[in-house]
Amino acid sequence: MTTAPASNPSVWTAPPTFWARLPTRTRMIVLVLAIDLLAALLSCGVIVLNARSAVEVEMKAALSNVELLVSDTIDLAQSASPETLLQTLRLRIQGLRHVRVTVLDASGAVVPAPSPRLRRDQHDAPHWFVALIAPEARRHELPIVVQGRHIGMARITTQPRDEIDEVWGYAVSLSVASLLVSLGLLIALYVAFGRVLAPLTQVADGLTQLERQDYTARLAPPASRELAIIAARFNSVAQALSETRAANGRLNRQLLSAQDDERRATALELHDEFGPCLFALEANAASVIRMARAEIAPDRTKLAQRAEEISTIVGQVQTLNRDLLNRLRPHALGQVPLPDCLVLLLRDFTRRHSGTGFTGTFDELGPGYGDVTDLTVFRCIQESMTNAVRHGRAVQVTVEAYEEAGGRLMITVRDDGGGIAPDHRVGLGLSGMRERVGALGGTLVLDNGSPGTVVRIMIPFGSERSEDTSVISDA
Repeated sequence: MTTAPASNPSVWTAPPTFWARLPTRTRMIVLVLAIDLLAALLSCGVIVLNARSAVEVEMKAALSNVELLVSDTIDLAQSASPETLLQTLRLRIQGLRHVRVTVLDASGAVVPAPSPRLRRDQHDAPHWFVALIAPEARRHELPIVVQGRHIGMARITTQPRDEIDEVWGYAVSLSVASLLVSLGLLIALYVAFGRVLAPLTQVADGLTQLERQDYTARLAPPASRELAIIAARFNSVAQALSETRAANGRLNRQLLSAQDDERRATALELHDEFGPCLFALEANAASVIRMARAEIAPDRTKLAQRAEEISTIVGQVQTLNRDLLNRLRPHALGQVPLPDCLVLLLRDFTRRHSGTGFTGTFDELGPGYGDVTDLTVFRCIQESMTNAVRHGRAVQVTVEAYEEAGGRLMITVRDDGGGIAPDHRVGLGLSGMRERVGALGGTLVLDNGSPGTVVRIMIPFGSERSEDTSVISDA
């Protein structure tokens, strides 16, 4: 014997990750920080590439300018003595930016400046930044020739640290400004996200109320258009749930009333119909007993008459019992095919309502569609014909039921009665029909005919048809 799987729909899922457990606001802030860091890295890369190109261009320009300065100085001082020329040249080129010029005499010794200027040896840029940007050092040597005589040499070496320090200062200033802007932006986003996500917290609280079956929860429309739509949909769902609960309450009260009415009708029928029959049976049985106990021989004619009366009363009791059982539960359902049950139903209505004609077409119905579906079809047709006779005063009632492609049962009940009154109110019978059909996912439409009333019912049937069909066939 196999055990059916549990109907619990819960499926094992992996526990949420650390990222999933973070609040939404925190995750959005972290994403913004990640974007800022990525933008900062890209900006640093662009600054480094541009700075390397700019420093190299600057070094080339400085080297060219210094070479021109040295050449011009030599050309202008051709009439001076060699010592004076070297001192003048050393004086003019000291303290230049981006380059270092060393003046050598004819022997290769360095010519000192008359009043040397102090160079700034403290640099701002760190070594790693210098290593990223600094181009390869360049060195040029220019001979110093006066009146055709070589008197020395000017050695020019590029020094990019001053330019790199300027780039570093610019990068630091830009980084500080960007950091301040990013901090301000993060603070603004933190506040804005809090205001934007606050309605979602209200939605969560409202859903908690709905989960606790408190359908009075309503959300105030927020300023955001998208969240306002969510709030409106939430309020609509809560209203629908509230109305559904109220409808269920009314239906439960109607069901209780219907049960009480059915019990009351059954009690009255037992009292009014079965009571006299049982009393008559008791009276006839007592009469037979008296005749049997009499000293004289019993009159056979009277005994036969009492027996016939008892048989007639028993037949009435059997008919009443069969009608009562059929009203409580059609005993033929599940025992004979559904079309035959409906034919028996029409015959019973014809017998009980001799002034109304009942016709039905059930040739295109299957043997059965499941116990619940078959009972719903039977009850809906029964209630529709009862309403046609009781309220419509119909002379002719036509029932048609068939199976449509796509797995749907189509039922139509027409009558030539008075139709739907303008002040028509939905009673227990029609409400019960709608609930039965709606529980199976079908639809029920009540329209005025020409003349009379038309009831149209659609009921989808599922996979249980084959199982019940086999049971009916075996029976």
